[in-house]
Amino acid sequence: MLIKERKIPLVILILEALCRRLPLNYPNYQEIKEELGRRRAGYQGEVAFDYYLRYLPNDQYMILHDLNLPDGEYNCQNDTILITREYALIIEVKNMAGKLIFDTENEQFIQINNEKEKGYPYPIAQAERHQEYLRKLLAAHKFPPLPIEHIVVISNKNATYVVTGKNAHKVKPRVCKADVFLNKIRFFENQFTIPVLDSKDLRKLCRLLMKMNTVPTNYILRKYGINKSDLFTGVFCPYCNKFPLERKNSKWFCPTCNIYSKDAHSNALRDYFLLIDSKITNEQFRDFCHITSPYTAKRFLQSANIISSGVNKGRSYSPKTIPW
Repeated sequence: MLIKERKIPLVILILEALCRRLPLNYPNYQEIKEELGRRRAGYQGEVAFDYYLRYLPNDQYMILHDLNLPDGEYNCQNDTILITREYALIIEVKNMAGKLIFDTENEQFIQINNEKEKGYPYPIAQAERHQEYLRKLLAAHKFPPLPIEHIVVISNKNATYVVTGKNAHKVKPRVCKADVFLNKIRFFENQFTIPVLDSKDLRKLCRLLMKMNTVPTNYILRKYGINKSDLFTGVFCPYCNKFPLERKNSKWFCPTCNIYSKDAHSNALRDYFLLIDSKITNEQFRDFCHITSPYTAKRFLQSANIISSGVNKGRSYSPKTIPW
């Protein structure tokens, strides 16, 4: 059963918003652009991998995609987690071209593509951290000790991989191409045959993970040393992406391409929810979108598909879900 469907990951939306609202000469701008490119490629690989997940028994597997779980000041981002009554499986998906080397002796992950060699964080170690995180989470919430496994799936059909080093025999079962993933599933199903969770615990665990899923904004900002004051404010043109737009004839006007827009502020409001806070007041909305009239701001906020709480100056507005 699909519990949390795969959408464009929040990390990608946050990085896209940062690229819109940071100056091009910002110290880490290029690094942010590079991570955005990697994340987009990874997302395409995850979407391609979903083809194989549709063959899993719908009544047996609970599927949760793109979970961002808080881990102190860090973020535990999971591509996909499968949960059954017998075991859980953490899946890291890699959509990379060329030859991939899992060096188990030095715990390195190396890509050789077009005769260029580049190192990346070791995905086995990452999967093991996520495995330990989930194990501690289950214990903290008094769930039975469900076996938790992890695997790295290579979704690029043209890629090749090798596992080398003295611990290769331990890592090889943890890596596969996407087209043989279902064979790995049968291996785990044969290994874990005794139910540990009942149906009630299974539903409860899925609800807990969904409730803990958070927007990883603060983690991304800390990672790149970004202060919220570093971000550009204003409304961007939906056609030429220039900013800030002006209020003219009760519409948004772009002096660059001479085009009017009625709802260009919606994109700015989305950026605010991604980068600044999950709630906004009338005053904060005016400051961020460069709106002078509190009545205009109120009309925009009330017509948006968001939730309001509080009264008068204490009223704030929040999205029903993020991304909004």
